[in-house]
Order: sequence, then structure tokens, then C-alpha cells
Amino acid sequence: MTAALVESLYTDGIVAERGAFSPEWADRLGADIETLFQEALARPGGAVGRGPNRYYVEIHPEHLRGFVDLVTHPWVTGVCAAVLGQDYRIVEVGFDVPLPGAVNQPWHRDFPSPEETRRDRRLTSLAFNLTTVDVTPDMGPFEIAPGTQWDDSPDFEHGMFPPESHWPRYEALSTRKLTRRGDISARSALTIHRGTANRSQTARPTLVLGVDAPGAGNEERHDLAVTRDYHDRLPEEVRAHLACRVVDRLEPIEQRHTIEGLVMGAP
Repeated sequence: MTAALVESLYTDGIVAERGAFSPEWADRLGADIETLFQEALARPGGAVGRGPNRYYVEIHPEHLRGFVDLVTHPWVTGVCAAVLGQDYRIVEVGFDVPLPGAVNQPWHRDFPSPEETRRDRRLTSLAFNLTTVDVTPDMGPFEIAPGTQWDDSPDFEHGMFPPESHWPRYEALSTRKLTRRGDISARSALTIHRGTANRSQTARPTLVLGVDAPGAGNEERHDLAVTRDYHDRLPEEVRAHLACRVVDRLEPIEQRHTIEGLVMGAP
């Protein structure tokens, strides 16, 4: 089964496990995210714009009651080890919130393609996503163009944004993900994707877990920290993979991974 998942990630750039958690578990996740989101909105610079009515907030692991459940789930650990190696590193925990009125994002990848991917066709990072609501077509579903993790063109602005002349190809390839509470997906953040317009009256929060192969370098874009007490209580299997500072007191994260090309959105 793991070999099939790896093949799908290398072919399509995305895989999923339906019903990995119960809807009730996802509801607890949603309650934590809602609290953290309101706190971030009230704090200067606490939430980063990713387009009109669309925000991203990076958080510390211990602020999620289900963090250990997530990072020890056999599907998650199996995919990480098979794609990124046994010494994979958890480098990012955050969430996206497309509110009602969010518009289509431009097609993009989350960061420029690294040399190992361009030269060797090797994936060195994964993004896991979990919805906190049952997504309907009017909620602005996540849209992805399978197989485009290998796209490489000098025309990509900042190495991330293909020109509009490329968009018809992505639209022809695209699939929208109507995920449900409890589902997990894993994707290459290099696979071309976008958030679509939220025409509903409901927000669509999605948890993001970023994981690297050793030396991939994405932890430089993030700043995870845990308190000493929390770190001591973590299972060793989690501590071994968590790329974080251990501190006496947590401070709000200063967002490092801004994506300027998403601020204005797209028609």
C-alpha cells in the first residue's frame, strides 16, 4: 500500500486517506483553530493575507489538542518515511481560512522548486491538509492540477507563479477536492494549485502540516517552538522528528512564509 501511495505522489502530486479520524476529532480541531484564528486576527500581524478574505496563521504544536494524534497516525508516518526518509522533519503547523467572499487565487506552488526536484525528480517536502468542515462546491474548494509538481519554466514569477498563458492547461487538468471532516491529504507543495472562490456563508478552515526530508531547508521559513514541559511529555517518536526550539514560554509566531503574489488574488 505504501508503495502505491508513493507512486501516486510522484505521478499525481497528491494522495488522500478518507476517514482517517472521526468527525468528532475534526470538530475538536475546528474548535481549536477557531479560537486561534480569532486571537490571531486581534493581534497585529497575527494573520497573513493570502488574498481577499483569505488568511494563513502559523501556530505552535501544543496549541492543538490533536497534534500528537496527527503526527503519530500510521498513514501520516508511513507516507513521510516512504517519501522523505526515516529522518523526516516536521517544520510547519498552521491553517488556512478562506472566509465567505474569498476569490480565486492565481495558480501557484508554495515555494520555488528545489534543485533536487528539478534535476533528480525527487520530492523533498510534503504538505498534509485536514479540513475542519465538510466541503461543498460553493465553499471555495481546494483545486489542484495533478502531475504539475515537475513543471519548470523560466516564465514562473518568483519560481512560483506560472503566467496566465499557462492557466488553461491547469484548468483542463484540475480537480476540486470536496473533503470531509476526518480526511487527510498529502501533497507536494510544488504541485500547481489554488484556492477557489468561497461563495457560501461558511468559512473553510484547513490545517496545514509541513514535513521535510533532511536538508530540504523549509524550516528556515518557519519558527516552531514548544515549551520544555510539553517537549518532555511528547513521545520520543514525535520529538525525534520535530524541528523546533524548546523554550520556557511561547511567543506568537512572526510569520516568515509570506507569499506576496497571493495578496491580491485573481479574477
